[in-house]
Amino acid sequence: MAFLHELATGMGGVRTAGDLVARVMSSKAMRIEEAKKYVADKLKVSVMDLSDSQAMREVREELNIGHVLARPGAAIGIEAKVRIEQILGININSVSKFKKKIGLI
Repeated sequence: MAFLHELATGMGGVRTAGDLVARVMSSKAMRIEEAKKYVADKLKVSVMDLSDSQAMREVREELNIGHVLARPGAAIGIEAKVRIEQILGININSVSKFKKKIGLI
């Protein structure tokens, strides 16, 4: 897990797409280049855009999947994670546990 944290922060974390790439690497057992391509395809951006903080700010706002700066009405916490899970087609444990608690699973 420490490796994924280092990777996510090294790619800019939530400022860019480091957190998304790290989630895909972990849940789909992909290497970094493969995970970057997967995330870029799902977000409909280029692999280069994943490390561009301005481009990713726009993508994150458009998809409402969380951003560094909290804005009124924007998704945060579990709401953002649910959206990320749906967009990337991955399983996020905290989302699964939340859904189970409220009776959706």
